Amino acid sequence: MFNMDMRSNNQSNRIIKWIVMVGDFVLLNAIILAFSQWHWRMGSWDGGRLEIFILTSNMALMLAQLRFSTIIHLRLVGAGDILERLVGLTVLQTLIAYLLLKVFAYDTPIGWLLWEIGTVYAVLLLLKRLGERWFIKLYREAGRNMRMVTMAGSDPELMGVYRKLKYDPTLGYKILGYYGDEDLQRLTEEVERIERKENSGKKRGRKDETLERLGSFEELMASIDRDEVDELGDELYLCISRKEKDTIRKVSRFCDRHVVRFFYVPVSVESIGLNLKREMLDDIEIYTTYENPLQNSVNRAVKRVFDIVLSLVFLIPTAILLPFIWLIVKIQSPGPLLFKQVRTGLDGREFKCYKFRSMHVNKDADKVQATKNDPRKFPFGNFMRKANIDELPQFFNVLQGRMSIVGPRPHMLAHTEQYSQLIDKYMVRHFVKPGVTGWAQVTGYRGETKELWQMEGRVKRDIWYMEHWSIWLDLRIIWMTFKTIFVHDKNAY
Repeated sequence: MFNMDMRSNNQSNRIIKWIVMVGDFVLLNAIILAFSQWHWRMGSWDGGRLEIFILTSNMALMLAQLRFSTIIHLRLVGAGDILERLVGLTVLQTLIAYLLLKVFAYDTPIGWLLWEIGTVYAVLLLLKRLGERWFIKLYREAGRNMRMVTMAGSDPELMGVYRKLKYDPTLGYKILGYYGDEDLQRLTEEVERIERKENSGKKRGRKDETLERLGSFEELMASIDRDEVDELGDELYLCISRKEKDTIRKVSRFCDRHVVRFFYVPVSVESIGLNLKREMLDDIEIYTTYENPLQNSVNRAVKRVFDIVLSLVFLIPTAILLPFIWLIVKIQSPGPLLFKQVRTGLDGREFKCYKFRSMHVNKDADKVQATKNDPRKFPFGNFMRKANIDELPQFFNVLQGRMSIVGPRPHMLAHTEQYSQLIDKYMVRHFVKPGVTGWAQVTGYRGETKELWQMEGRVKRDIWYMEHWSIWLDLRIIWMTFKTIFVHDKNAY
């Protein structure tokens, strides 16, 4: 038996990939032809020189595609990954084109011209990728390019996988059902009820969950023994005790034979709840918690240079806006322009965090968070908070080396003391410098923390950022923050 759905799905992915790649070539040639018409340097070229330029540019893009081909058709891929490959593609294409032109037309002045074309190509290619990503999401939401998934087991961990795959339709997954000996939904709801009672967390269940039970686990194994399983789809997620090694191997081998991707999910009682990084101590395999790319000195240097350059860029408009902000603040609220607050930074050390003052001077500034209709805010201060303008002075903190542009937001000392007692991993977020903006803030965990689960979600995202840092992730977070100037975050108050 060959999995026809997977073959059709893979073919659909290949078609998407080839359409995107062909579009990349069309875009490059359109830019070159536009430059040939309007750029002063290319205006004097004869037809032969232009043909060589077009040919070598396309050859360079073809070679660059071998190293940085598009991954936009993949499901579990982030915008940062797409941006990284896009930049790599355009830079490598430009370099290869330069070398080829020096071989075939060494007397052609093409140095700055190639970089101009490469820059325009990178910008338009980014817009093209945004449009393609949007189209692929609509395509999958319409039920096309789907991957069929079957689950096996009766542990609540499977319900977590089910929710992640089902409730983001843009990933393109359809859950066929599960094989298990117990009612998985009822068991999950019971576990969540106990967790809510113990932790006062928010309800995670969904009213419209309809995960179909396809049969018992014994029935699945009997069918595997007979090699008669009707349909498992494209992927199988197995969640049983790791002690059942023979069963896990048997299911895995069956999936291999029938071109079904196999995934093993540890049962909840065996999950230690840690993100572990595999390392080797000579020939001994060991694991460590909280992988931090910024422990690497090269990564720290790259991030520091990035912080300094971008801070200087942002401080230019800040200097221009400063007189106007000072005047409006003075008119609406007597007191200093800057608000200085001691907050917790790298390694738990304290530092003074700068902001444009957005509230009237009050005695609760170091103890009470801003609320939606906080009477302490004045009108322009409220606007500054929504548009993130009040954070601009923190670029001075960045230049001082006490903050980074992107990182976990620094909390006031009262909150550090309070939440470090309530959340066991809270202090882990201080392994890196605090940021002007952060992953938690751009993914819905900004503003007032009325309940404990909100701060737990923020800490979880801060630790995720710390473990997955890259310069591309920083750029993505900065872009998502920049958008809030025009589309205000509902939690920004």
